[in-house]
Amino acid sequence: MSAPRLYFVAAEASGDLLAREVIEAVRARVADVHIAGIGGAEMASIGIQSPIDVSALSVLGLLEGLKVYATAVRLADAAADAIIADAPDVVVLVDSWGFMLRVAQRVRARAPGIRLVKLIGPQVWATRPGRAKTLAATVDHLLCMHEIEVPYYEPHGLKTTVVGNPALSRHEWGDGAAFRKAHGISEAAQLVLVLPGSRPSEIKRVAPALVGAARIIKDSDPDRQVVIAPAAGVAAQFSEAFPDVSEWATVTVNPGERYDAMAAADLALACSGTVTSELAMQGTPMIVAYRTGWVTWALARGLLYQKTHITLLNIVSDDTEIVPEFVQTKQTPDLIAARALNWLTDPAALAEQRAAQQIALSRMREGDHDAADIAARVVLEEARA
Repeated sequence: MSAPRLYFVAAEASGDLLAREVIEAVRARVADVHIAGIGGAEMASIGIQSPIDVSALSVLGLLEGLKVYATAVRLADAAADAIIADAPDVVVLVDSWGFMLRVAQRVRARAPGIRLVKLIGPQVWATRPGRAKTLAATVDHLLCMHEIEVPYYEPHGLKTTVVGNPALSRHEWGDGAAFRKAHGISEAAQLVLVLPGSRPSEIKRVAPALVGAARIIKDSDPDRQVVIAPAAGVAAQFSEAFPDVSEWATVTVNPGERYDAMAAADLALACSGTVTSELAMQGTPMIVAYRTGWVTWALARGLLYQKTHITLLNIVSDDTEIVPEFVQTKQTPDLIAARALNWLTDPAALAEQRAAQQIALSRMREGDHDAADIAARVVLEEARA
């Protein structure tokens, strides 16, 4: 039997990380395997060089998406060309619902013999359940995070496997003491970590409020330490937008320090996203912020989104606010800093928040899953189908 031929496609930072993890799990299972793909720095770090640059797809919101629509179509065409030229047995399409759907449709039309696996599905349980039917008509297998997703796909006959939340499968515990030592931060100093996002639109819309709040926190007590960790893919944009921030904060763009920084922090101010689950795993109390364009927000709230909150820890807690959310008009430096200072000056409040997050985190667990390993097994099975 010939070696399996796999092709991974990831368009955003979180998908790039997950793709790298699954590729590593595949290689651990099968030594003789051909893997190629489209992605970013994470995939490149294990030798998967992307033939096209998909960084332009890291957008946030409806209007931003429309602005890059032509680019998305062009890149979907280019991705399909690259995939078909490689002639894989299986294509794994990671996250990024809209772009991956376009890629899948193009590959299916031109090379129907290639198996298509979607890794992480759209949040049909929160918004637009009709996407389940669309996905079922386009791919062969869905690897989803939660058992609650399966009933949406069963009526449409899509083979579905629950892998669990990838963030909860990452067994890498941060070394907070090592991080503090490396950056000259004493064990006694309070440390506030700012995670301003991984998309250009988040650096534009969310980062100013988080950085502004951090500056207020720092000014209230100069002995407090602030660490800001923008994703590597937006580091240059962050530096351009905030040229003076290194005068009062430590800025790190080293992905290898990600979990160490989380473990070192007494409190995190974070852009909403996958990072919230990672912070909870490291036991770091957090405050979440988020802002998108008003047209996108109005459509989401009025027509699409079915939940009150946006943070997964809150959604799984019966849609109640376990983690404070400062969204849209509430996303201001003053409001965020006020909540943060309330916690930082009250150790008991910080401890209560940490405990509340752990209870919410326990509700997200779906057994003893290792998401990347389960995904690797399924992908290899599809390659042999």
